[in-house]
Amino acid sequence: MYKPVNLLIVDDDPAMTKVFEKMAKDEVWNVVTAASGTEAIDALNKFSIEVAVVDVALPGYSGMQVLEYVKKNRVPTEIIIMTGVGSVELAVQAIKTGAYDYFTKPFDDVNKVSKSISNAMEHHRLLQKLKKLERLENDEVSYEGIIGKSRRIQEVFEMIDSVAPTTSTILILGESGTGKELVAQAIHKRSRRHDKPFVVINCAAMPETLLESELFGHKKGSFTGAISDKKGLFEEANGGTIFLDEIGEVTPPIQVKLLRVLQEGEIKTVGDAISKHVDVRIIAATNKDLTRLVSENKFREDLYYRLNVIAVSLPPLRDRVEDIPLLVYHFIKKYSKKVGKNVAGCSVDTLMALQNYKWVGNVRELENVIERAIVLSTSDTIHARELSPRIMGESFYLTNDDVAHDFSQFNYQEAKEKAFIAFNRSYISSLLRQTKGNVSFAAARAGMDRSNFKKIVKKCELELEDFKDGNKEES
Repeated sequence: MYKPVNLLIVDDDPAMTKVFEKMAKDEVWNVVTAASGTEAIDALNKFSIEVAVVDVALPGYSGMQVLEYVKKNRVPTEIIIMTGVGSVELAVQAIKTGAYDYFTKPFDDVNKVSKSISNAMEHHRLLQKLKKLERLENDEVSYEGIIGKSRRIQEVFEMIDSVAPTTSTILILGESGTGKELVAQAIHKRSRRHDKPFVVINCAAMPETLLESELFGHKKGSFTGAISDKKGLFEEANGGTIFLDEIGEVTPPIQVKLLRVLQEGEIKTVGDAISKHVDVRIIAATNKDLTRLVSENKFREDLYYRLNVIAVSLPPLRDRVEDIPLLVYHFIKKYSKKVGKNVAGCSVDTLMALQNYKWVGNVRELENVIERAIVLSTSDTIHARELSPRIMGESFYLTNDDVAHDFSQFNYQEAKEKAFIAFNRSYISSLLRQTKGNVSFAAARAGMDRSNFKKIVKKCELELEDFKDGNKEES
């Protein structure tokens, strides 16, 4: 059952309190009331308050003093300020001090006020989730170096536990960047061969002749440049495990030799007529559709069936979005230490942007993004502005058809500029919608001065009147 959240209403007008109590009946809110600033601080210390709606003019401590108390003492409560008509400067100051939102009273549109409170509740939930993640130790969310707690990744962990103790050949399937080598390492570490060699080779990284020599070794003089005998990786891995990454890229002659290893447990060194026995467990991986390659006669069917004894399928990052916060904090910790910066976390809008991105490059792409953000960071927190335009171009900011473009038709510099323009327009539009076209409030939320904000509005070719919705406050 969903746990009700606590909403604190701080106002010395009983009629206003009743308005919020009536509003709460349609939501999962438990209303706590206070008639003064002193009572508000007592309630904040006594109850777990997610959101507090605080009138500025109060007996005892003022609404601004309550806000300052919350920020100074790091009380985990989102504050929404209520002001009277004409209190624009005070509202701007409240936003700068850290208030989540403001509205003037009396108000006619109850739905807008309710929406503001709901948004503050969601913001509070995400913020607390971030703080909880900051406290998690890696060993609570890591399985042999693989980060995640989602159902999809837990299924992979269960599969590893099942197959690791066996001697069966394993085929790992997954898109580029999903962590296939980490899974192969995990299988080896949990196998009976864990104290024997684990050898890795990327089959797509070298031409056929060199790959054959690397895998099976060669005799001195067997080809130009073979100035001495060389032991191959199958011999190096004897007794242990060999991981053949990108197996779908190997040529037919190499496929024949691999089939012999799988069928007979034997290899033949280049330039040698005598076969050698090897005791090696093979784990192969690919991001290709091997069944399609088989149907196209590009991959041997008998080799495919020999490799595909047990298949382990890895989910793309977009299918386990709930793991993104864990991965983000894992990489923040890793690269803060590497770069020598004291970055401890990321803002809520950064996390939302990362969770809304498609991640074609999966975990590897996310890792690169976090490393870049840490290098560019100027504080102990990663902010959305430190993400690349590519990320922001597909994030939650860009929901309009006119900005959700595919920029791949342009060169990098042009695409970067277009993505940045699209982000600016969408981000500024979002702020103006939330503040009903009020430039002062929108600029305060963006952390910018009013004049620079207006310059960006003009550059984005946005009309303030389109956002005012009847609001007559200054622009």
